[in-house]
Amino acid sequence: MQALKVLFCGLIALVLFSAQGCTDPNAVIDQNTELPNHNWAYINRIKYNVNITDETVPYNLYFNLRVTGSYKYSNIFVLFRQTSPGKKMATTRYEYKLANKDGGWLGSGSGNLYSYQVPLRTQYKFPAKGVYHFEIEQNMRDNPLHEVSDVGLRVEKAQ
Repeated sequence: MQALKVLFCGLIALVLFSAQGCTDPNAVIDQNTELPNHNWAYINRIKYNVNITDETVPYNLYFNLRVTGSYKYSNIFVLFRQTSPGKKMATTRYEYKLANKDGGWLGSGSGNLYSYQVPLRTQYKFPAKGVYHFEIEQNMRDNPLHEVSDVGLRVEKAQ
């Protein structure tokens, strides 16, 4: 019985150390938000707060997206809003190509889902330390935009 307890505790420790090793030390945030019924409405802005502790290093910011194979466009337009700790807000509109002209998806596929992680900003230096507020809004003509499964943000220290 005692040996079983030692084995069980050792197994738990191994799992915890393994899980810790899977985290990316450069990632400040890497989160995705699942959209209900795969519909992304204008009013459903995806929001994240990111704490920047070192404004002297450059960061890479990525837009994470997953669409189903039934998504009917070959691109997507998004509005990306960044509000600094001093309440200064900047909005940028991006267009991302999701498929070739022949209809082949450019993202990595798994079943009926296609995943994308595309750059928003590279080698970007935040102007100050503090908590930055980010909002991502779809900017297509369709409202809601159908067959969008997940939307997210990744901020990492640039290497």
